[in-house]
Amino acid sequence: MAVKTGDTRVNYRELSISRILLFVLPFLLLLGGALWYGLSVIQPPPQREVVISTGGEAGGYHAFGKRYQAHLAKEGVKVRLVTSAGAIENLARLKDPQSKVTAALMQGGIGAGQDNAGLLSVGRIFYEPVWVFYRSTETWQRLAQLRGAKIAVGGEGSGTRALTTELLRLSRVGEDVATYLPLGGQAAVDALYDGRVDVAMLTFAPEAPVLQKLVRDPSIKLMSLEQADAMTRMLPYLAKVTLPRGVFDLEKNLPPDPVDLVAPVASLIVREDLHPSLVGLLAQALTEVHGGANLLQKSAEFPLASDPTFSMSDDATRFYKAGQPLLQRYLPFWLANFVERMLVVLLPLATLAVPIMKGVPALYRWRIRQRLQYWYGRLKKLEGSITRSGTKDFNQAHWAELELIDAAVQRLNVPKAFAEHYYNLRSHVDLVRGRLPV
Repeated sequence: MAVKTGDTRVNYRELSISRILLFVLPFLLLLGGALWYGLSVIQPPPQREVVISTGGEAGGYHAFGKRYQAHLAKEGVKVRLVTSAGAIENLARLKDPQSKVTAALMQGGIGAGQDNAGLLSVGRIFYEPVWVFYRSTETWQRLAQLRGAKIAVGGEGSGTRALTTELLRLSRVGEDVATYLPLGGQAAVDALYDGRVDVAMLTFAPEAPVLQKLVRDPSIKLMSLEQADAMTRMLPYLAKVTLPRGVFDLEKNLPPDPVDLVAPVASLIVREDLHPSLVGLLAQALTEVHGGANLLQKSAEFPLASDPTFSMSDDATRFYKAGQPLLQRYLPFWLANFVERMLVVLLPLATLAVPIMKGVPALYRWRIRQRLQYWYGRLKKLEGSITRSGTKDFNQAHWAELELIDAAVQRLNVPKAFAEHYYNLRSHVDLVRGRLPV
């Protein structure tokens, strides 16, 4: 095959394995070092288990936890649910690394004013109204009217108790003017029916059967809080929700009038060391479980990518704005996560490898030229010495130098791209030889 004049492109098929390795190996070592460093700093794979602290086994928090558990199980992620006394215990567990809890359902307002470093919110997810049921011949619309009453304020350590006692405190209904009983849930409802308490302050989902029974009992009244707007100003984590007339039963028109309630908005809180991919999965579960409509909310009203008590997770916010990561839309969760982690390393390496590999041929060409130029330099020096000395002063050293150059040039192994330069050098060796006496 003819060689074009001036074409110095390297044909790698002409090179030996050892010669290729000689030039490529340093670059491979460089890339290998970069890969090792990338793998050492890349984020580890997601945890195999998420531990969620919920609430009482018969409560709404635990029921929601089971739905999250089912959602993540579809993606091959194990979720272990741990029951608790309520949101206050949930918060304590999240702050205790020894508890192994990585996520927890949290009533709005719990943790307000505290140091919540290391905890992130995956979003606010549903209203938890405070239902104030009471027995009285009068109609009460303000908590201040509960002075002298026996009030079920929620169980010890529960979020319900923390909230109800704060609301009563703001209305100046302390334990000095009312009787607080540490009853919550079904126990508080039973006490109201039995007459052991005058008022039961409850936090139930509107679909709860016990709630449906209470609103249908003519001997029990549901308080509509005429100061609901003021309460939400004093406690920013509260929202005002209004039950429309007839929302429980259109036929019987229950309730007969609109009812104003205040409601903290529950959140899912995670430790900041929970893997970002798992946070995204939890955000996806929240959207699936809480995104629909019910008696208190419209479709797509929740989850909310904001939280007044805890910092929002960037990963959750990203999910709510953009949806699932691209790879997770087409690949199983674990495979998609592996590919994402590898791309984090390989894409920067690829940008480094392309210019490096382009530089290998240039370096090789430079090396071949250097070797040819070296012997050209030796030959030129010899020619100059011969010219200066003339035949009179010729000595055997000139012959020895010429033979050394000739032998070295013949041993040179150059690709066809440099054949013209190589044979020019051989010709010049013969020209210098012709100037020496035989």
